[in-house]
Amino acid sequence: MSDAAVVMKGVRKTFGDKVAVDDLNLVVPRGVVCGFIGPNGAGKTTTIRMIMSILFPDQGEIGVLGKRSAMESRDLIGYLPEERGLYRKMKVAVFLGYIARLKGLDGGPADAKVKQWLERVSLGDSARKKCEELSKGMQQKVQFIASVIHEPELIILDEVFSGLDPVNRRLMRELIEEQHGAGRTIIFSTHAMFEAEQLCEQVFMIHNGRKMLDGSLREITAQFNPRSLIVETMNPDDAPQLSSVPGVARVSTGSQRGASLGVVEVSVDEASQPARVMSEIVNRIDVRRIEIKRVTLEDVFLEVVRRAGGGDIDPALLARSSSGSSESGGES
Repeated sequence: MSDAAVVMKGVRKTFGDKVAVDDLNLVVPRGVVCGFIGPNGAGKTTTIRMIMSILFPDQGEIGVLGKRSAMESRDLIGYLPEERGLYRKMKVAVFLGYIARLKGLDGGPADAKVKQWLERVSLGDSARKKCEELSKGMQQKVQFIASVIHEPELIILDEVFSGLDPVNRRLMRELIEEQHGAGRTIIFSTHAMFEAEQLCEQVFMIHNGRKMLDGSLREITAQFNPRSLIVETMNPDDAPQLSSVPGVARVSTGSQRGASLGVVEVSVDEASQPARVMSEIVNRIDVRRIEIKRVTLEDVFLEVVRRAGGGDIDPALLARSSSGSSESGGES
């Protein structure tokens, strides 16, 4: 597909007895923000490394920007790998100038771009520091600049939010949105579902090396009938009574802020209609608020894995709190 940034057909990759990616078919259109979603170890990083021609598939075909591989399109790609790498003894501005020249920029324009970018990410005062003197979050921003300074058509960011504090997570989202606004295709992998919800037009979900979902965010969430209610009771002591309401499968307080004030999540069983359960709750208990919970990517992913017989997944692997303490671990 000439209008696609990435095309994968029947791609399989193994490491010994472990199947990392299994019969993967994927098309990423040009100009979209596409999130590669899944828990650590799902196959995200292996997929990205095959797109980048760092790894090669055991079988299948991969096309990048209309070429047969990333090797033929490398000057049009910006890549921030999961395993970060800076020339630690080099000064920040010198390092970025070196990368810019490797990507084909001349000396004067390269230096101007480096200065502009460092100011943009609030690192102007760090230009003369050695890379090793920067904090992890500051190094992350330097590597992002290195991946986009040559204005590539395709930007691939592997766990770009890992290790960033809330302020810098927000900045990173803004930078991704700016690159998207400039017409660039962006692929980023994450196990933090809320980041993908905020940024993505397209979502590719992978678990145990298999594609679970692939499509626009709107299409994916529309496929899943919400089966959870958010209920705020007038009297917090009434909340336990919700378990006895016909059609209620489970009452949970752990994920709800203000649970001590009577705010709970009610799961509706498969045989019941949420609207009927809502009516029954209102008839039995005085409520301040009751509503159908908005379907989230985390909800969708957990449901898809459950339907596929993949067992339970700890939601903590999929969604980190907004504190930003997301850590990347192992081959993903």
